[in-house]
Amino acid sequence: METELARRHDKRRIELNTWLDRKHGVAHTSEARGAGFTTHEIADLVTHGLARRVRRSWLVTPQCDPGRVTAAALGGRVTCVTAARRMGLIVPENTGTHVAVASNASRLHAEGVVLHWAHGPAPVGRHHIDDPVLNVLFQSARCLDRADALALWESALRNGKAEAVLLRRVGWGSTRAQELASVASDLSDSGLETRFSDGMRSEGIAVRKQARLDGRNVDGLIGRSLVIQLDGFAFHSDPAARRRDIAADARLVLRGYTVFRFDFVQIYFQWETVVETIRAAIAQRLHLNEIR
Repeated sequence: METELARRHDKRRIELNTWLDRKHGVAHTSEARGAGFTTHEIADLVTHGLARRVRRSWLVTPQCDPGRVTAAALGGRVTCVTAARRMGLIVPENTGTHVAVASNASRLHAEGVVLHWAHGPAPVGRHHIDDPVLNVLFQSARCLDRADALALWESALRNGKAEAVLLRRVGWGSTRAQELASVASDLSDSGLETRFSDGMRSEGIAVRKQARLDGRNVDGLIGRSLVIQLDGFAFHSDPAARRRDIAADARLVLRGYTVFRFDFVQIYFQWETVVETIRAAIAQRLHLNEIR
């Protein structure tokens, strides 16, 4: 009888642990009870070291993501760049852990944690540990500088996490978010392209992104003949790919295009030089060449 009872307890412990794993290793105890697990079974899981309590009412497994553990400890949700990074979106480095908390949670403080008190446009369940994508975009618009926020938004569009037409219909309740929704596009291949095109826009220079020329897409086209190509921080580890780009640039030049290549360092750290180079090209009317 005792052996049968022990087997039953082991089975329920495994079932609860499996259920908790499906919840990314974190759940409120009320959710566990709602799923049919008893208070005794929850305590048994903790006793056997398969989970621990956080903030009394949250269960987290040893394998749970640290950001989610922090959010549970603060009674909030993972949001902004922390959630965006988990979604595979483009985010700045070394930005800490971002947690959305209730607007009356003014006494909370945690080292290395960025707290977000503002409410996003999407409703969230009381015990959700991750903010939905609309709220992640909302928080990033308020938290990051414009170029980084736009890069994040456009990566969400490219990854299918959001749709531009729907973003423009959201009641954001934030001027920054509303403005980003009006300009965000899924045409930029990288955050580098977003930073470039948005920077050009602020300089009054229109850039057509991902224009199709000579059978290939170019990163940007100014006017009818000034081609911009952008090379990321770790571009072309394959020498053959680099040679193909050089050959493609040569073909464009022979057809009458002017081709400028800028790299990561120039776009992020030598922006004024980039702007002055393009201004000089436009002043020489290189963007209006006749194409053969």
